[in-house]
Amino acid sequence: MVAKEKNVWILLVFILSGLVIGGLLGKLAASVPWLWWLSYEQSFGLSTPISLDLNILQLTFGLMVNINVASIIGMILAIFIYRKV
Repeated sequence: MVAKEKNVWILLVFILSGLVIGGLLGKLAASVPWLWWLSYEQSFGLSTPISLDLNILQLTFGLMVNINVASIIGMILAIFIYRKV
């Protein structure tokens, strides 16, 4: 029997697509009264960007992540689908 080798990059693409699609569905579910809980989200990251001025170069760093319940469900489904494929 030949073992099937799974690629980590494909898993990363599955997880990111699950997060994005789940996030979009969570935003759409906010307007549906009985699906409001899918849109409950938590934000974390840098609320104001950090700026580094080196006279000839100015760098600005910032990252904000918003995760809702639907995006977590989408990520779990993506991992489940990846394991079955």
